[in-house]
Amino acid sequence: MYVIIWSMGLSITISIFMMTLCSTISKTSKKDREKSSPFECGFDPKSSARSPFSIQFFLIAVLFLIFDIEIAIMLPIILTMKLSMSTMWMFSITIFIIILIIGLIHEWNNGVLEWAK
Repeated sequence: MYVIIWSMGLSITISIFMMTLCSTISKTSKKDREKSSPFECGFDPKSSARSPFSIQFFLIAVLFLIFDIEIAIMLPIILTMKLSMSTMWMFSITIFIIILIIGLIHEWNNGVLEWAK
């Protein structure tokens, strides 16, 4: 019992020591304007690095990511077709594809897929 308490205390002490050591070492002493500005091939930047981001592009990217993950989920389902009953397999894959299509139709009706208005 004492060995467990001793090892826990030692691990906590080492963790706290490492955290304080890392925070002490990582402190920067002075801020430099050149180091904090964006780097463009050694020249001064032409415009602000904080340009506005297109929400439409973000929505399309999230939509692509969702469909990409759903395809990755569907691949093992296709491989397990030999091991399961075909009626149950067809039912589950049909429900999965219907949910995908309903989600796509919903996003289409909300205008998410319209790039230029």
